Amino acid sequence: MLTCGREEFRSIAVSLLPRVSVVLESWQRGHRLRSEYIRNRAVLTQDGKDRYHEKDLRMRVNVSGCTLELLQGDIVEQSVDAIVNAANSELAGGAGVDGAIHVAGGPAIMDDTNAKYADGCPTGSAVESVAGLLSANHVFHAVGPVWRGGKEGEPELLSSAYRKCLQLAVDHECSSIAFPAISAGVYSYPLGLAANVALKTCIDFQKWHKQPREVRFILFSEGVFGAFARSLETLVEMK
Repeated sequence: MLTCGREEFRSIAVSLLPRVSVVLESWQRGHRLRSEYIRNRAVLTQDGKDRYHEKDLRMRVNVSGCTLELLQGDIVEQSVDAIVNAANSELAGGAGVDGAIHVAGGPAIMDDTNAKYADGCPTGSAVESVAGLLSANHVFHAVGPVWRGGKEGEPELLSSAYRKCLQLAVDHECSSIAFPAISAGVYSYPLGLAANVALKTCIDFQKWHKQPREVRFILFSEGVFGAFARSLETLVEMK
């Protein structure tokens, strides 16, 4: 049996848990896409236990002069021109991101949607409202599909919801927009598939329209961030 002292064990443990930095580069039609994924490494604390500092979970690509970025965080804390809400078709508020946006933004958001959209919003589309107390100028309420096995047009509807938000950003002269992972929560859309649709739709839109200048995906957990990061790496490599 091999044995080692405490200090030797600590040294080996640190060497096996380095800081990770992944840089992906590819070229298509003269446009450079650069992806940076930075994660703080594990450190040994004074009590000898491994702990991760999960700050700065971030991934960024450049698409035709625009930026697409993944961040782990809270969407209601973003300072952007437009925040996207994962809404229901009745625009009635709900749980998850929907509830958090209404709580943080205050009653002005619901008052505005009630006044403008008495019939709600169809699946696959999005509508604009004021942002209330949020650090944004607009909220775009996007209605994604409920996952029903993928044979009822879910990918097309999800892509359509993202495209409508991006078009609303252009129409309202928004240079920055923050998205959640639409349909990937209580609507049960498989996370990897939802990430693929979301990112491809946004990359294609930025590529051809050269706007919005900044698209952020604000992802609430490390697991969701990881799924989107893997999808983005694959999409960048395919370009």
